[in-house]
Amino acid sequence: MTQLLVLREQLKKLCGKYEVYLIPIGKFLTALITFLIINGNVGYMEKLAKFPIALILALLCSFLPLNFIIICGAGLSLLHVYELSMECAIIVGIIYLLMFLLYFRFSPKDTFVVLLTPICSVLQIPYAIPMAMGLVGTPASVVSVACGVIVYHILKYIKVSANALTALDAEDIASKFKYLIDGILGNKEMFVMIVAFAITIILVYVIRRMNIDYAWTIAIIVGGLADILILLIGDLMYTTNISILGVILGSIVAFGIVKVLQFFVFNVDYARTERVQFEDDEYYYYVKAVPKVTISTPEIKVKKISGKTVEEKGATERSRERVTRTAQGRSTVAGTSVGTRNAQRATTTERSATRPNVGDSQTTRTRRTYSSEERK
Repeated sequence: MTQLLVLREQLKKLCGKYEVYLIPIGKFLTALITFLIINGNVGYMEKLAKFPIALILALLCSFLPLNFIIICGAGLSLLHVYELSMECAIIVGIIYLLMFLLYFRFSPKDTFVVLLTPICSVLQIPYAIPMAMGLVGTPASVVSVACGVIVYHILKYIKVSANALTALDAEDIASKFKYLIDGILGNKEMFVMIVAFAITIILVYVIRRMNIDYAWTIAIIVGGLADILILLIGDLMYTTNISILGVILGSIVAFGIVKVLQFFVFNVDYARTERVQFEDDEYYYYVKAVPKVTISTPEIKVKKISGKTVEEKGATERSRERVTRTAQGRSTVAGTSVGTRNAQRATTTERSATRPNVGDSQTTRTRRTYSSEERK
């Protein structure tokens, strides 16, 4: 567990340090996957269905706001559908317009939810989205999740009904409109999933905000079971042909994904819960404090190891020995020269000491002259 906490802290520091680069990369990958899914399901316009087009659009979206990915995805899918049928493009365009009005009105910040819901539906794990949004989102996230579900099922229906739409008479426009509207409104699987995901989001949101221990874990378990139960009841009532085994396996995978999300977002230690009571002039306060599970990351010490070979090490040692000998020789020469100068100074001093004084000799001669005169 300690290693996981250390890994979490290191990942947080890494994301904070390289956030400038990670955000564009995340936008690019999300946009590229979205465009590739659209081209793979409704890629009827061959010029737009090529990979370089999707790559250029994804690169463009990586430097623009997130909502631009939704606009590009909607435009790309409309062009593909228009290549198949003009009537189909008109109906899909009206549905997109209604969804945009609801989305930008209630949950304009849930861009990733609108994009990830169809992606997870293609991967057969859409059940992680409502549980995750119940934990980190609000009840308004129901709108964004519903928009994602509608987009996925519309594209899926168009892909399945492409041959039937092509077989209809081009002049019988009314029959095409009726066929498309009946097919979309009669998609019971889509409406059952919308209801199940909406109830799951609200239920998880309410439970995780309760003042109980392990609220997030309880919310995940209850939300997952409620999602499975509603989907099974809807399948029994409306014959939606939802795979029971797929729902169970997908919910298990979704539970694991949401638990990882909880570990990074809300990891607390209920064993060290504290309850505090205090008051002011107007109120009494009863506070429950649950500490977060944190750990300090160990400092990494980098030890430099020289990669020198044996020959280079020997050459280095020989050069050091030469430098040492040269320094010793210089010190010896310097000591000899200092000794020689001292000896010369001593000799000069001795000579100056033994040299007769001129003043003394003159005085001696003067005294000798006086003594000779006295004798006379």
